[in-house]
This record gives sequence, structure tokens and C-alpha cells, in this order.
Amino acid sequence: MNQRMYALGSKRSVIREIFEFGKKRAAEVGADKVFDFSLGNPSVKPPQAVEDILKELLSTDDPTALHGYTSAQGDPNVRKAIAAYIAKTQGVNTDPDFIYMTCGAAASLTITLSALLDAGDEVITFAPFFTEYKVFTETAGGKLVALASDPDTFQIDFDLLEKAFTDKTAAVLVNSPNNPSGVVYSEDTIGKLAAVLERKSRELGRTIYLVTDEPYRELVYGGVKVPYLTKYYKNTVVCYSYSKSLSLPGERIGYIFVNPDAENARELYLAVCGAGRALGYVCAPSLFQKMAEKCQGITSDVSVYEKNRDLLAGALKEYGYTCVRPDGAFYLFVRALEPDAGAFCERAKKYGLLLVPGDDFGCKGYVRIAYCVSTEMIERSLPYFRQLAEEYGKN
Repeated sequence: MNQRMYALGSKRSVIREIFEFGKKRAAEVGADKVFDFSLGNPSVKPPQAVEDILKELLSTDDPTALHGYTSAQGDPNVRKAIAAYIAKTQGVNTDPDFIYMTCGAAASLTITLSALLDAGDEVITFAPFFTEYKVFTETAGGKLVALASDPDTFQIDFDLLEKAFTDKTAAVLVNSPNNPSGVVYSEDTIGKLAAVLERKSRELGRTIYLVTDEPYRELVYGGVKVPYLTKYYKNTVVCYSYSKSLSLPGERIGYIFVNPDAENARELYLAVCGAGRALGYVCAPSLFQKMAEKCQGITSDVSVYEKNRDLLAGALKEYGYTCVRPDGAFYLFVRALEPDAGAFCERAKKYGLLLVPGDDFGCKGYVRIAYCVSTEMIERSLPYFRQLAEEYGKN
């Protein structure tokens, strides 16, 4: 067997390991004694409109059309609806023939990186980053180059970025709102990034593409705006998923949008189609494609996440924990109370607190707390967070 694939299959990601431990532990001691903050699994139910649309679709007189194959890159009407929505809400040029429907953001990223990279090419990203970026990049034959961010803001450290480009750099991969920090890149950050990419592309004599991973775009609080990157840098590919915005992570539906104004846009889109074919990612789930067509602009109730963030972040600050305040997504990225985040997470388990060490996110000494859980669970967990802090001499 392929030894790399065996290694990936024989050891789950750290997030999944802790999630599976939580299920086992809950069966042993009772679910009320386990506070599982491991998995970014939305607790907010999908909008009622989603259920209504699915019922309407399932009552169709033509089940073959509903459940049958679509075009490999996705149903034309679905792609047309998505392109029209992006153009209307973001004011950018779109084209349905540059949209490719996928099985969620993971497929979007895997396909896009496979379309862009030759063996040995490099992809720059910024820590903290989603743990699977390394897997996706290496599967495409590339190398992930992870750069530290500004520790006070988790915005891009441009001094480090300037030094990171080589003649092998093919793409820069960003995620805003960010998993695991919840930080949203400011318009100033995006503008500076676009200028650097323009200049480095000229200096290196190759197009450096910007890949943006956007499953959390709608999950922002306090009126914060998430810049739409094709406005700032034309050589951009958008990888999107409805998993978080519609609370449908298990349905695996998303898309790739290649900016029609990008250099070699048609060739890149055809490479996306080719990568989808080679990886077996053709014809995303047809029922949920058709749902997406009718759900443009609909979002789950994110006010619950904002309430959870304020409750948990406020309490942890009072107890002596520190973190950069998140403006989006549903994660807190908190400094562990000792240098070894893994040891800290093991100690937290004594109190039933299941946290994810930040090492695999590219940041040692931090833990991720996914607050996309019930508010009631957070309230019950707070005394244990306090006890854990007191064990380290915090008060």
C-alpha cells in the first residue's frame, strides 16, 4: 500500500482524535460531564428556508432530474445563480463558466491546489492555519511554507512574507475569517498583500495566485466586513463552502470561483476541471446543488455564536487566559497556561474540557476552543475553566 496514505489513515487529525475521545468519554461518565470544544460542527440549526426548499425539491415529479448526474462542473442553473449573487453582492466580474461545484471546501482546496501546482511548487500560508492545508498541499505535490503572523493581531507579518518567496512559489493561501483564530484580515492587510503579490509576480516572472478559503465569510460580528479578494488582486481563486453559513457541514457542498479576469483564467479553470476529474470530484451532490441555487443570501442565525463568543471570551479573560479577540468564525485561539499546549490539554481533560492544542495549526503554546456549541454547555463549563486556571496560579 501507499505508505503516505497509510500514515494519514492510521492516525487521524488531532481534532478528530479529540472528538472521538469525547464520544468515548461521554459514554463512560455521562455527556453532561464532558465539554467538547474540539470540532467546528455548527450547533445552530439550518435556516427554515433550507428545510422548506428541500421539501419542495423532494416533492418534484421528476426524481431522475433531482437525483441524477449534473454536468461534471455542476448544474448550469446553479452556477448561474451563484455567479449572479457574487456579482450583485460584491460588485465584481463573474461568469458561471468559471464556477465549479464541489463537495465542500476541502474538495475546493484539494482541486484548486492540484490544478495550480507542479511537483515541488510552494504554497505560502500564515500561522495559525487549518491543519489539513499541509495534507492538501502535499497531496498536490507541493510544499506548504507556513509563516508566523503578528502575535498581537494575527494579521500578516509582511517582513516575513517578503523573504519567503522563491522561484518555486506558485500560490499564497489565506483563510479569513480564520480557523483557528477567528481573526478577519483587514482591508489594509489585503491591500498590502495584493501589492506584494503583484510585485513578486513581476520579479519572479511567474503568476503567483492567491487562493482564499472562505467557509466562514458570513460568520462575522459587530458589523465587520470581509474584503472580497478578487477586488484587490485579479489572480485570485475563491474556495467556498455552505457548511458553516447554512449549518450543513455533513452535506458537503461548495464551489470554486476562478476570477475571469485572472491571467490564464480559462486555462486555470480547465485545469480545475481536470483536477476534479483526476481526483474523482465530478458532479457534486445534485440535491444540494439545487438547494444552493435557491439559498443565495440566506444565512443561519449567527447571533448565537456572537453571544457564545462574548460569554466565553469575557469569562476566560477574567480567569487569566489571553487571546486575540475574534471578529468571525466560531473559535477562540487561547494561550495555553504552560509552554506545552499538549500537556495543557491533557490537564484540561481532568475537568472534562476537551481543547485542541495549537501545534498542528502552526502555533505552539496555544489551544483552539470551538464555541459552536450550546450556550448552556458553555455556562456549565465555566467553573471548570476557572478551576483549571487556578491550578496554574491564576485568579
